[in-house]
Amino acid sequence: MPELRVDELRKSYGTNQILKGVSLTLEQGQVIALLGHSGSGKTTILRSVAGLETPDAGRIALDGTALFDAARRIDLPPEARGLGLVFQSYALWPNRTVFDNVAYGLRLRKRPDAEVQSAVNQVLGRLGLGALGDRFPHQLSGGQQQRVALARALVYEPKVLLLDEPLSNLDAKLREEARAWIRELIIQLQISALYVTHDQVEAMAVADHILLLRDGRIEQAGTPQDIYEQPATAMAADFMGSNNKLEGRVGAAQGNAVRLDGDGWSLAGQPRGSLAAGAAAKGFIRVERTAIASGPGPNRLQMQLATSLYLGERFEHVFALGELRVRAWGRQPIEPGNHWVEFPAADLWLF
Repeated sequence: MPELRVDELRKSYGTNQILKGVSLTLEQGQVIALLGHSGSGKTTILRSVAGLETPDAGRIALDGTALFDAARRIDLPPEARGLGLVFQSYALWPNRTVFDNVAYGLRLRKRPDAEVQSAVNQVLGRLGLGALGDRFPHQLSGGQQQRVALARALVYEPKVLLLDEPLSNLDAKLREEARAWIRELIIQLQISALYVTHDQVEAMAVADHILLLRDGRIEQAGTPQDIYEQPATAMAADFMGSNNKLEGRVGAAQGNAVRLDGDGWSLAGQPRGSLAAGAAAKGFIRVERTAIASGPGPNRLQMQLATSLYLGERFEHVFALGELRVRAWGRQPIEPGNHWVEFPAADLWLF
C-alpha cells in the first residue's frame, strides 16, 4: 500500500493560485524531491501535508487514512499526523540541550522516561551526535545543528519524513557532505521522505523520484536521470543542469533532426514536440556535451574565444559568434583566437 497519497491539491491566497491540482504518490521507502523555482508551490505542498497549511481542495491520506479531505471536512492537526518535519531554520530550542531538543517530541507524547532515554541515545549515536547530548545549539556547528534537527524528526519513528530545504543554511562543502550521509541514512532506515529543495544537484543526489514544479503544477515527473537526460519541456531542459541556450528559427528537417537557424549559424538538433518551419525556437545543450573540436566537421561552428575561467578541476571557456555566447569545459587552457565548437545533434534539444 502506498505510504502517502496527495490528490488534486489546490491552494490560493486571494486571487493568487499557489497549487493548481497537484497529485503525487510516495511509496514505502521512496524519496520524492519537490523541485522548482521560488513560488512554484513546492513548500506549500510540504506544509499542506504536514498540516501547517489548509488547502482549499483535495485530499491527503497516509496508509489509507485521511489526514486532510476538503470534501469531508477532515483536517487533522500536525501532531496527530505521525509525520517527522525538518525545518529549513532547524528550529532548535536555544535554551535546551541537544538531548532535550531531540527528546521534546517524545515527552510531548508522554512516553516513559526510560523509553525516551533509550530512543534519544540511539538516534544521537546513529547520527554521530552521541557525545554532544549535553551541549546547547549555539555550541554546535551548522552541520551538527542540522543533524540534531534530523534526529528530533526521526526519534519517534515517523512513517514519513518531511524535509524543507534542510541543507540550505550550510556552506557549499558541508552541503556536499550532508547530502551524501542523508542519502545513506535514508537507505539504511528505509524511510519514506518528501524533500523540498531548489537545488537540482541536491534533488538528484538524494531522491529516487523528482517532481519538477512550475506555477503550482507538475511540469515533469520521473527519476533524476530521466528528467536530466530526457527533459519534456523547455522549462525542464533549462532548469536542470548547466546549459547553453540558442535562440533562432526552425529551418529544414534532415531525417530525425531539424535545423535551428540563427544569425550567421545553423545547427541540427533533436525536436522535442512539433516544430513548424520558420517558427521561433530555442535549443538547449548541456555545457558538458558541448565540445571543443580540432577542426571543422558536422554541427560545428567556428567561434572566437571570449574568455576562460579557471575553476580548479576544469576550465570553462566562453566562445562568441556575433551575439551568440557559448560555454564549453576543458581540462587545459587554450590559446586566444578562433576555435571550432561542436554541438552533437543528438544532444541539442529543440523546443
